[in-house]
Amino acid sequence: MKPWVELGTAHIPNGGGILTLRQREQEFSISLSGPRGELMNSRRFNSERELSLLGCAHLKQHSNARVVVGGMGMGYTLAAALEVLPPDAEVIVADLIPEVVEWNRGPLGACAGRPLDDSRCAVHIGDVRELLEKGDSDYDAVLLDVDNGPEGLTKSDNNWLYSLEGTSSIYESLTPGGMLAVWSAGPDTMYVHRLKKTGFDVEVKTVRERPGKGARHTIFLARKTSM
Repeated sequence: MKPWVELGTAHIPNGGGILTLRQREQEFSISLSGPRGELMNSRRFNSERELSLLGCAHLKQHSNARVVVGGMGMGYTLAAALEVLPPDAEVIVADLIPEVVEWNRGPLGACAGRPLDDSRCAVHIGDVRELLEKGDSDYDAVLLDVDNGPEGLTKSDNNWLYSLEGTSSIYESLTPGGMLAVWSAGPDTMYVHRLKKTGFDVEVKTVRERPGKGARHTIFLARKTSM
């Protein structure tokens, strides 16, 4: 088997560590410096797809749907959202790290079918919080594939997204009936409690990192009440 080849590195803001992109033949890997190691691998992406398929299922026939994707990753979450959404939709993908977006414009982009080339897609370089804290009921779905889930791993500032304050802001940013879908490495009963306290109707799904096998991940589905 051929060795891994390093394609690029990127610094996470505020001392969050260093990301490294590597390639081995047709396989890609993104790892974090330190003991955490590999964060993403192009062979294991089913749960990221499920995040979008579940989070956008209610928008298949929705005119002018607006969706926020928090976290570019390897592009699988964005690609699956675009797969579900109609031609007049708009998807804004937010990522703090410009290099990750550029990796997806480069060789990494082929893994997910180059979703950034889709005319429905716009990129926000910065914290997804900047799109959500206004609370102006603009979005029909918010998909968060940020960090490790409700407990921030690579950037403690991500904790705002899962706090009661952040959850309330996301609730207000959604249209009536809108959906918040959150990827997590595992379950979190306290986060479910915060979602319900905010006013969301909550469902929790367990999905596999590969179809029918691999690690089990959690998808939190939180729908804003229509009233």
